[in-house]
Amino acid sequence: MPAGRTLRHFVGDAAWRDLLGQVFERRHPAGSMMLRQGEPGTHVLAVLSGVAKVLRRERSGDLTLLAFRGPGELLGEVAVLDDDVRSASVETISSCTVGVIGKAEFLRFVVAHDLFPVLMRYAFTRMRESDEARGGGGSTLTRLAATLVGLADISGHPASRPGEPLELALTRHELAQYLGVSRNTITATLAGLESCEVQAGRKRIVIGDLTALRRVAAAPGE
Repeated sequence: MPAGRTLRHFVGDAAWRDLLGQVFERRHPAGSMMLRQGEPGTHVLAVLSGVAKVLRRERSGDLTLLAFRGPGELLGEVAVLDDDVRSASVETISSCTVGVIGKAEFLRFVVAHDLFPVLMRYAFTRMRESDEARGGGGSTLTRLAATLVGLADISGHPASRPGEPLELALTRHELAQYLGVSRNTITATLAGLESCEVQAGRKRIVIGDLTALRRVAAAPGE
């Protein structure tokens, strides 16, 4: 989720400010469902702070983690543009603040700024980033550390301060899906991050030493 690839980068600061001038803010604690798969696309969310995960319920009943989204991103725009139901759910993994804009207002904004081509490029970029996360080079340890560092950075939490660990509402299974490895591999790799005070609960990942985690993420891959 590099900052230069958010929708804010694609549309420019002026258009992004125009969008935010039409929203009302809403706050969600970690673990909150913000958008639900199967519901109609009645509104769009602009992420102002925090991190969310995009999940899809498959026909088998399994949940698939599709992506992470942070500040400068939109959530729920596809269902609004398609005039259809939502194809995935969005749940916060840290506390989040979002700007809510209704369907009609968002469509007027898109037309006024001629953003249909931009939104298409944005969608392709997001798909490519998901593919890169699953097929990226380097060791699983380095890739996992880099993913957690990225999530910590965009969450805005001061996790590098002693005594202020960062808790993310993530599971081992979701991290395994995101990196394209098995759950057992993630469990073993998390054990290799104990020196960074990274701990995994049933539905959460806790980062205690972000500085040490950065060193692991920056180390040459195996």
